[in-house]
Amino acid sequence: MILKKKLLLPFLLLLLVVVEDVTAQQDAQYTQYMFNTITVNPAYAGSRGQFSAAALYRAQWVGLDGSPETFTLNLHSPIRNSNLGYGVSVVKDDIGDGVVSETYLDAVVSYTVDVSLDGKLSFGLKAGGNLLNLDFNGLRNFDAEPVNVDNIENRFSPNVGVGIYYHTSKFYAGLSAPNLLRTQHFDNSQTNAGSVQFLSQERINFYLITGYVFDIGGNNKFKPALLTKAVGGAPLQIDLSTSFLFNDKFSVGAAYRWDAAVSAMAGFQITDQLMLGLAYDRETSELGGTQFNDGSFEIFLRYELVKTFNKLVSPRFF
Repeated sequence: MILKKKLLLPFLLLLLVVVEDVTAQQDAQYTQYMFNTITVNPAYAGSRGQFSAAALYRAQWVGLDGSPETFTLNLHSPIRNSNLGYGVSVVKDDIGDGVVSETYLDAVVSYTVDVSLDGKLSFGLKAGGNLLNLDFNGLRNFDAEPVNVDNIENRFSPNVGVGIYYHTSKFYAGLSAPNLLRTQHFDNSQTNAGSVQFLSQERINFYLITGYVFDIGGNNKFKPALLTKAVGGAPLQIDLSTSFLFNDKFSVGAAYRWDAAVSAMAGFQITDQLMLGLAYDRETSELGGTQFNDGSFEIFLRYELVKTFNKLVSPRFF
């Protein structure tokens, strides 16, 4: 128990210290975050007990010119006969048809301790950075004046993130801050032309996730889940979702993003190794009522080397 307290304290302190001074842009959001957890919490790495590769594509606000697009790729696995897990996370975010493009590449490591017969507590750390591309010439302005600012090409900014993740066979909860460093991409000094440069700063996003799986008879399950995201300068994001899993093969669910959107989700366990997920969001704000916005779509694909390890009794629902 003393060892567990020693491991827990540094992570809690690191998460709490950075809360003091946060001013942030929001990370990309996902409706199927429960199948893409390593993107928001590095402590999830290796928790599925087998090698897992997952890809997700999100097209947001389809129909709006220059609407955001996000692609993620995650690879992670436990290290056999040890308490360690490892992984790689890639996130590519594009806004404005290439005007703003960011690519995040991170290496992830986790350490897991048993806290009960069924409970495991994991500590995660990720390190890497992002490449920023910004094409000012692609911006449209009312007066059609030329933009006297140099474009940014592949500017690298380092970053680190931490997370804590607890899970049993039916319950999970996690707290994380995936990006802790507040990199400044511009300064506010005067340019040679006398204009003032603007300031763009990376912001710290804090995530709290939790969920519970209820057996409802036969091979059927019901899972309510919650994601809360907090970032300075933006409204608190709360995602509530419910999902049903039938015969360990087919899942269907709905979600509500507080004051933002409603969603429908479906998943198909095509084989023991391959899963396909789909999601559709519709904005509940004024944006959702416009004729130029057809909602947001996600497609998710996960492949796992189940045969490499002892075969699972049933697929994990988180």
